[in-house]
Amino acid sequence: MSMITLALSKGRIFDETLPLLAAAGIEVLEDPEKSRKLILPTNQPDVRVVLVRATDVPTYVEYGGADLGVTGKDTLIEHGGQGLYQPLDLRIAKCRVSVAVRDDFDYAQAVKKGSRLKVATKYTSIARDFFASKGVHVDMVKLYGSMELAPLIGLSDAIVDLVSTGNTLKANHLVEVERIMDISSHLVVNQAALKLKQAPLRRIIDAFASAIPAPKN
Repeated sequence: MSMITLALSKGRIFDETLPLLAAAGIEVLEDPEKSRKLILPTNQPDVRVVLVRATDVPTYVEYGGADLGVTGKDTLIEHGGQGLYQPLDLRIAKCRVSVAVRDDFDYAQAVKKGSRLKVATKYTSIARDFFASKGVHVDMVKLYGSMELAPLIGLSDAIVDLVSTGNTLKANHLVEVERIMDISSHLVVNQAALKLKQAPLRRIIDAFASAIPAPKN
């Protein structure tokens, strides 16, 4: 019996993957918020869940540390997605990548073709491609958290970040000025595992596919 390892990150992705796992008859036996364990057992002796940072999920799957994983499209784009089979958009953990600035900042003026903009973000490839398509030169400041702080203290003119409700932006006197792309979480599978463990992985992929929430119009 070969073990199937699924990489998940704590929080919204973990919580919203549980119903999809249930459709595959898989139940995680410990609560990641209460347990200190990084490897969680399931009710299936041949399936386990490993908890990793969201940005590391594609890496674990690419190098075979996990057979499959659930990761945001934002993370996949930044990682490059090489060596990964991406069979499903799971339509969970939805949000968007947007540009935000201080509410007193003249964004329209700042992004005239040929201008320069200082942008703080952890999504450097998404930001670079977006501003290049507008003909704007950017100086990137790579940050890993508290992005909203950067424009407030003059570290950057703008930020590129994930937005779900926009409440954090409002609370910090920032406004969302452009939506770059909508994001949801995708299933990624290790290509070698797909050949070696085809039947058990197929079963999980098919169960996930049948349980994906219907798109809301």
